[in-house]
Amino acid sequence: MTDTVEQAVRTADLALPYRELGLTDDEFARICDILGRRPTSCELAMYSVLWSEHCSYKSSRVHLRQFAEKIPPSASGILLAGMGANAGVVDVGDGYAVTFKVESHNHPSFVEPYQGAATGVGGIVRDILAMGARPIAVMDSLRFGPLEAADTSRVLPGVVAGIGGYGNCLGLPNIGGEIAFDSCYAGNPLVNALCVGVLRRDAIQRAEAVGPGKAVVLFGARTGRDGIGGASVLASATFDENASHRRPSVQVGDPFTEKLLIECCLELFEAGVVDGIQDLGAAGLSCATAELASAGGAGMDVELDAVPLRDESLAPEEILMSESQERMCAIVKPQHLPRFFEICEKWDVPATVIGQVTDTGRLRVRWHGELVADVPPRSLAHEGPVYQRPMREPTDRMTLRASDPSTLPRPTTPDELRSTVLKLIASPDLADKTWATEQYDRYVLGNTVLAMPDDAGVLRLADDSRRGIALSLDGNGRFARLDPYLGAQLALCEAYRNVAVTGARPLAVTNCLNFGSPENPEVMWQFAEAVRGLADACVALDVPVTGGNVSFYNQTGDVPVHPTPVVGVLGVFDDVTTRVPIGFRHAGEVVVLLGETREEFGGSAWAHVVHGHLGGIPPRVDFDAERSLAALMNELSRRRLISSAHDVSDGGLSQALVESCLRWGQGVRVRLHGDPFVALWSESTARAVVSVSLQMVDAVEQAAASHGVPFTPLGEVGGDAFIVDGLFAISLDELRGAWTSTLPAAFADL
Repeated sequence: MTDTVEQAVRTADLALPYRELGLTDDEFARICDILGRRPTSCELAMYSVLWSEHCSYKSSRVHLRQFAEKIPPSASGILLAGMGANAGVVDVGDGYAVTFKVESHNHPSFVEPYQGAATGVGGIVRDILAMGARPIAVMDSLRFGPLEAADTSRVLPGVVAGIGGYGNCLGLPNIGGEIAFDSCYAGNPLVNALCVGVLRRDAIQRAEAVGPGKAVVLFGARTGRDGIGGASVLASATFDENASHRRPSVQVGDPFTEKLLIECCLELFEAGVVDGIQDLGAAGLSCATAELASAGGAGMDVELDAVPLRDESLAPEEILMSESQERMCAIVKPQHLPRFFEICEKWDVPATVIGQVTDTGRLRVRWHGELVADVPPRSLAHEGPVYQRPMREPTDRMTLRASDPSTLPRPTTPDELRSTVLKLIASPDLADKTWATEQYDRYVLGNTVLAMPDDAGVLRLADDSRRGIALSLDGNGRFARLDPYLGAQLALCEAYRNVAVTGARPLAVTNCLNFGSPENPEVMWQFAEAVRGLADACVALDVPVTGGNVSFYNQTGDVPVHPTPVVGVLGVFDDVTTRVPIGFRHAGEVVVLLGETREEFGGSAWAHVVHGHLGGIPPRVDFDAERSLAALMNELSRRRLISSAHDVSDGGLSQALVESCLRWGQGVRVRLHGDPFVALWSESTARAVVSVSLQMVDAVEQAAASHGVPFTPLGEVGGDAFIVDGLFAISLDELRGAWTSTLPAAFADL
């Protein structure tokens, strides 16, 4: 039976199951000290979810401060809302602002792949909505175990279907992302979802409750039993072999309700009847009420009897912890309530006053007339535990770095080189992902300019404007396993470059940091190094971090996934008609490599695919070269000097050329310089392949020289084969057969 505050005072010595809820002895003692008594069962539930790793960032906060301390010069001019907000907001010009964020739904997606992934999309969309923006697109970054593993065949199709099912029903284009495979993700996939929205720069909504007497309104779907302890608990614990049976902890989504909620919220914002807004995600009503009250420096009285329920048997603890989807909490002046309810009724969105803002500085919750919780909201939302976890460099790091891939057998003969091209493009990481992406609508809403397989998704911001944005989402767990500091920087550089090669100016960053248990000192060292690396790189590239997500406990048993920082970069176009796509279109055009190639194979796709090898030192990071290439690509785009561009990254130059050929069915003949193996498969950074008409070659070469970017003509577009002079030729039909068959063959029986 639920106890009241009065009962908690009388039964101070009664044992409570705090350990089962994930709280430590010290944390429970601190709760008792804050309250001056034993917590009630409702209070214990609230602290357990809000002090979970997923909600409180108790192990990561001391490191994440670097993103606020190491501030790039451009931040003051563009950042309108940053870390601590539901999502970061940046000024993109012409009175427009853009908000974007990426978050994880890893553990729920393993337990129940479809709903885990679907509600990951729904949750990140509501974060964007809560900033006052119209969501305009989504992206995703996915990682699974080996393609042939039985668990992958269970999880991957469900995740892809969940992302497509929810996003398509919302009418949001899915404009890009990545899918990767590695044995370290078996049993613990990574499902990171990004959403981007647009708003006028003066229309940002705030997640705060200010002003005693204002109403607290819960609106959207009814509260059910689904999702109780879902994201907050699942994402704060290590998986074991029984995790796939924990389906009741996963939320259940309804995209059609969310679509109505989006339109309803936008009309409420336009009507000016919302003084504060928060979505209900992880930790549900507990989190929304505590965060609103804490951010506004206010108190709040809540009546749980007023919460609309789908299941009348729910206990008050369950109502507070439920993570049922498609719900929002608003702060509304009493005089605005009639208009608020009128708009909600128009959109068929249930809305109920469940409380009011007070000046008590306390969050007080009543159930059947009894006071079941009376807590200071800041202690829940913003003053949780902060840990300086022990850190230790992984014991195998030096051994890994010493295992140089230069000692591995290399292809040297024409036949060996030819077969290596085919082997790499057919590997799961590098193969065509159309099997997955064709399940997503990329062009709904009509403002998609570029989408996968282009390097970045590009969107026009409004029907009457040419202003647009580019987005890319990238990560590489192998690089970060070898060196988390450099790995995080390389993830940022790749996303930055993917945006830059479309012609956009890289502007700002979001991130999702996926790591193992923070209680493991080696994992904590990896995390700290990755954060330090990313913070330093953002300063070097002058792109501020606007916010993001930390996902710990990504491991099965005591085996963690590779440290996997996933980085999203937002860029801006003054005119999206200047965007540069990938793919050779016009026979006779000259193919040029921009940038310098070095012998760099540590963590490379070649070593991984051909030899199953992970070792050595990742490619060198060169921020000056990345900035120079980005500036050059922006100039080439604005002056419309090139026909196509594709960054060189995973799989090296060979992969970039193959994908450029297959995009529009145009072959290429190239002449390599130096060692063909190094030329084809090195993964040196700050490089791109472009195609240029004969008339523009001199202008492009002069522009490259002015930016200090190496300019190397490779050959010409044309024909029906990928030809490397003097070495090999592979027909486009053979290339396409190898590249496109991998995923369809794996899931042919599904």
